[in-house]
Formats: sequence, structure tokens, C-alpha cells
Amino acid sequence: MPKRTCLFIASILLSIASFPQGKFDYKPPSDPLVQQKLKEWGELKFGLMITWGPYSQWGVVESWSLCPEDEGWCERKGPYSANWYEYKKAYENLQSTFNPVHFAPEKWAAAAKEAGMRYVLAMAKHHDGFCMFDTKTTDYKITDAKTPFSQNPRSNVTKEILNAFRNAGLMPGIYFSKPDWHAPDYWWSYFPPKDRNPTYDTKKYPEIWKRFKDFTYTQFEELMSNYGKVDLLWLDGGWVRPFSSIDSSVSWQKSIPYDQDIDMPKIAAMARSKQPGMLIVDRTVAGEYENYLTPEAMIPSETNPIPWESCMPMSTSWSYVPDARNKSANTLIHMLCNAVSKGGNFLLNVAPGPDGDWDDSSYFRLKEIGAWMKVNSDAIYGTSFIKPYKEGKFVFTKKADKVYAIYLADEGETVMPGKIRISSFPKTKSTKVRLLGYDKLLSLDKTDGAIAVIIPEKPRNNPPAQHAWVFAIEE
Repeated sequence: MPKRTCLFIASILLSIASFPQGKFDYKPPSDPLVQQKLKEWGELKFGLMITWGPYSQWGVVESWSLCPEDEGWCERKGPYSANWYEYKKAYENLQSTFNPVHFAPEKWAAAAKEAGMRYVLAMAKHHDGFCMFDTKTTDYKITDAKTPFSQNPRSNVTKEILNAFRNAGLMPGIYFSKPDWHAPDYWWSYFPPKDRNPTYDTKKYPEIWKRFKDFTYTQFEELMSNYGKVDLLWLDGGWVRPFSSIDSSVSWQKSIPYDQDIDMPKIAAMARSKQPGMLIVDRTVAGEYENYLTPEAMIPSETNPIPWESCMPMSTSWSYVPDARNKSANTLIHMLCNAVSKGGNFLLNVAPGPDGDWDDSSYFRLKEIGAWMKVNSDAIYGTSFIKPYKEGKFVFTKKADKVYAIYLADEGETVMPGKIRISSFPKTKSTKVRLLGYDKLLSLDKTDGAIAVIIPEKPRNNPPAQHAWVFAIEE
């Protein structure tokens, strides 16, 4: 084993308390093509996720209202909510009215690119089992005759999204749910579902589970064969996993009653034979098929030697909800900076509405982020972390011989301080500081032992960007 790999594994074994994921049996990829792709992905820093399906017509959380668990995110609402069977029938009948006629993925790709995003996850299937791609395995899909949008020449939504973003220069990826609550071999109708898991003991009924494995494999094979180049395969539904991989210290994993091994080695071998070097993210199932970690709706307080990304909804919901409010540009830019300062990536989810488009606020937020990135992207792309991560209002990133000190301005803070002070890094006679977006070298207070930067009146009153200001420190 190369010395560098030994040191990398040793560093993993020393750490990782701040990441909320249980076991950390990380296996760095051995395939050189996967290694190279992981490096490329890690330098992109900023990506887009798109959560979307027929459920957007009701404006309810994606899939989870079908799940008969007593959790807040599974709450049923509306005229069918009193009876689960009636609710499931009505929910699945949303297929017959799903007609997102304003679907225009090139518009999304242009907005994402302008925002500075570098990769995308198109949702092929969520837990409800509705396929946003053309498959031969089920008629519960957007291209089936029962779905009005099937008559649209762009009805194979997953293919259209991947093509549009690939053409715009973004790294293309697919989101796929391993559980499928519509599939008769997952929620077998002989037994009613009690929770998110299969309705039967997979060891007692191995022939049913085999049918589900074959069904899932075929869908993967379709997506890997017919949708052009795919760089990321992001798998959700971590309870679908070998029983031996369950971590009883994690509360939601304790309740997994059955082995749900879908044979990831076979799936991965097939997928990478068709998509060489593709990254696979089998979320929360530690091992060789979880190429990077995905802390959800949070940003860890420290870095991690394992590659990682924080996934975050732009609004208060992953899927379209009429009254959901988007986070402010200030909040989103700070989240991006905080994730990158810990060495991670930031995956921002934007949810289309039932008509197939984003709302105006989402486009506006991306435009605001893009305006910031046009000035400050040097402090984001291709950077690594540098401790202490944070000092006061600053977070830090590093690239080559530069340290970027990112001042996270308060909401509504539009005038820069007359002087900023950074004590986390030594000042020498050759220390130079520049403000990104301002063309002159900044003066340092020579009487101060720290890096004390004097801000001229012009950029102080008219900063080169809003929400956060970046100072490049170099020797």
C-alpha cells in the first residue's frame, strides 16, 4: 500500500466526531479513474439538486406522506388523510394529472451556471417509486400514457435535465432511491406496510426479494446505458442495506428489521463498466460504495478527512410547498463559505413547482449568489481547508500559497469596517493582502502584531460584493 494511502487511512481513524453518520468504515477508491473523478468533484465545491415529482401538485413533502410512521415529515393532509389506503390511491393517481408544461431544463442550467454551480443531481426516482425517466420495469412513470406529460416530446425528464446541464458544462449526476414504495415486491400487498421497510421478511420470502433486486438492477442498467455520460450516482434510502452494515448506535438504523441487501457490488460493477470512473454515493452505508459523505441539512463544525458535501434545501422544504420561503442570499452564501472552509462541497436543492418551473424567488436567489461568485469564486473553487477554519466573522480557505479570509457580513451589513484584524496567521515583512474585486493592494497597520488591514474609503462604502468580503493573504 502506498505510504500516502496509509497516512490517509490513519488520519481517518483519528477523527470524525463531528459528522452525524455512525460508522466510518471508509474505503478510499482503488480505481484510478474513480480517484481522479473524486478529485475533480472535490474541486467543484458547489452543486445543484432538483427534487421533483407528481407530489408537487399537492404541495406536500416528497414521498414521505405515504410512509405509515408517526413522524412529522410523514404527516398526511387533505381530504384523503383519514384513511391511509385511500390516501395512497389518491397520491398515486396524481400521475394522471401531472403535466409540467413549463419544463425547460436549459433555463435551469443557465441559472445554475450563472450562480457558479458546477454539478447537478437529476432526480430519477424518489421513495414513492414514480420514475422521472423512461423505464420498461413499470408504468408508474412520467412517460406512461396515463401521465399527460407523456405526450410532450421532452417527457423523459431525467434525460432532458442531464443533457441540458451537460451541454452547459456542469458535471451530470443522478439521484436514485433504493427503496420503492410503489413496487409490489417492496411493499408486498399481502401484508400492509408498518414503516419505511419491506412489508415482509426478506429471508422468509427470498423469491420476492430477488424480484425486487432484479427490478432495481434493471432500472440502474437503463440509467447507466441510455442517458449519456453520468459522473455521479447518488443513492438515497440508507435503510436498504445489508443487515451486517446496520449501526445500532444510530437511532433510525436500529429499527431496520430485515436484511435489504440489493447487491451493490454487482450494481457498481455494471455501472462502472458503462460509466468508467463514476462516483457512487451509497448514503450512510459505510464502505467502498460511499465515495463521499453527505451530511443533510447541516454543516459540520469541523473538517473530515473523508470527502464530503452538505446537502441543503434552498427553502424550508426539499420539494415544492406553496408557502415555503427561500433562505436569504446572505444565509446561502454563508452556508457555501462555511462548508468550503471545512473542506466540503455544498449541494443546494431547488424544487420545481407543478408547472415544471422554479418560482421567481429561486431564480433571484441564484442570481444573487452568482453576483457574489463572479467576484469571489477564487476563494471557493479548488480550495482546501486551513485551520482554525474560523475567527470572529471570518472563515478561511486555502489555495496554493494564498489564504482567503472570508468576512461573513451580517444581514443588512453593507459598509465594510475601516480596519479588519486577523490574528490566526503570522504577519511577516512580505505579507500582502488584497480585497477580491478591488484592484489595489491594501495597506497594513505596521504597529499591530496581527494582520491588520486598513480598508480605503471607496471599497469600504461601496464593497465589491454583498453578503461576504474576501481578503487574499499571501507572502
